[in-house]
Amino acid sequence: MTTDTISNDYHIQSIELSDMLPEVFVNEAIPHSEVWLTHCVFQRGRHYLIEAPSGGGKSSLMAYIFGARTDYTGTLRFNNRDAATFDMTRWQLIRRRHLAYLPQELDLFPELTCIENIRLKNSLTGFIEERQIDEWLERLGIASRRDTPAGRMSIGQQQRLAIIRALCMPFDFIFLDEPVSHLDSTNNRIAAEIISEEAIRRGAGVISTSVGNPLLLHSAINVKL
Repeated sequence: MTTDTISNDYHIQSIELSDMLPEVFVNEAIPHSEVWLTHCVFQRGRHYLIEAPSGGGKSSLMAYIFGARTDYTGTLRFNNRDAATFDMTRWQLIRRRHLAYLPQELDLFPELTCIENIRLKNSLTGFIEERQIDEWLERLGIASRRDTPAGRMSIGQQQRLAIIRALCMPFDFIFLDEPVSHLDSTNNRIAAEIISEEAIRRGAGVISTSVGNPLLLHSAINVKL
């Protein structure tokens, strides 16, 4: 594998940020950060927890890496290749095969049931067997809500649903923006176990963010934003 190759047949091994900064912060005094205006590398197979106060740019960082936003200065690289050179076809490939993203807003379809939201993603990828989905629903305590419209589920239940849906695709990295902010410690631990199991099985990296209720991943590398 050459270092600049990103395709269906290979993996994203590293995500590198060099002197990156959200454009809205350019004229502001930036506190010490291990991400902004420095050199930061996320490695496939490792777990990272990014902590920062509200407004620190956590959601922006997730959106930049996923290619949903480009309003930053500096350089973002995948396998040493500058993301600024990617066309839409390459971004579509990266999002389909290499990156999974769970935004704070969850982006569920409220009129669809819990299982319909999950199946909608899984029908596009065909990546996870139905019995595995059923097991995750049971472990996360929302099997009884399987046929409930997502809009009628609590925020905590919606987060658990969204975590399952995010796992229904191949990935080298999974990005989770405050994924357990409305979960108690028990469901946080169960969610972390499921995510960790899948990451280990796939050799994938996990990058999650928090403002005070972090995903309880073992051996996570803490990164201050």
